[in-house]
Amino acid sequence: MHELKPVLIVALLVVVGIAVIYGAVQAALQARRRLEGLVALSRRLNLGFSAGENYAIADRFNFLKQLAQGDNRYAANVLSGNYRQNDILAFDYHYQTESTDSKGHRTTTHHWFSFFILTLPAFFPELTIRRENFFTKVAEVFGYGDINFESAEFSKTFNVRSPDKKFAYDVCNAQMIEYLLANRDLSLEIENSVLALAFTNRLEPEQIEANLQRLVEIRSRLPLYLFTLDK
Repeated sequence: MHELKPVLIVALLVVVGIAVIYGAVQAALQARRRLEGLVALSRRLNLGFSAGENYAIADRFNFLKQLAQGDNRYAANVLSGNYRQNDILAFDYHYQTESTDSKGHRTTTHHWFSFFILTLPAFFPELTIRRENFFTKVAEVFGYGDINFESAEFSKTFNVRSPDKKFAYDVCNAQMIEYLLANRDLSLEIENSVLALAFTNRLEPEQIEANLQRLVEIRSRLPLYLFTLDK
């Protein structure tokens, strides 16, 4: 019986090793398929594509809250160009955070998500529209309250913040409220000349195209007078 234990241990290690290798191979194949899908998408939509790490985008748009987290911030797999008469960027975004456990061991966590940017022909104050959650409710306790609207359902579903309440009301007009209530997964940010959407994971190519369409739909619901007012 004792002689079998080393054999069982070796067999277990072999099985674990095979599982690890298989997982790594599958992850590599999935990443390759996604890259090929992004290249095909860029060609079909006549957009530029760059797969490499892009630190310039992180620096250029660091005023956006979603892009100002952690360290080692960069974009990758960047789609860029004109989409339905709008200048857009769509990319994977990376940042990392450090944590230390009770024994002093440091751990680096890498975060990835998809991000979309549409350039606006005017400059605007900061506005964020996100789903209400535990953290937004905690923030309200400490004085970081959101803006309420006539639509109780919208106010309950989304957390809206801006230093300019009039601008927030202008953006969250009846058409916009109706659209966002029908697309409750969206996290929206406007600041300077940027309209942006953020997601919590890296999207597949077909999801990227669908969200480029949603980005333009949101743009179409911004009132025209916002772009003709004297700034």
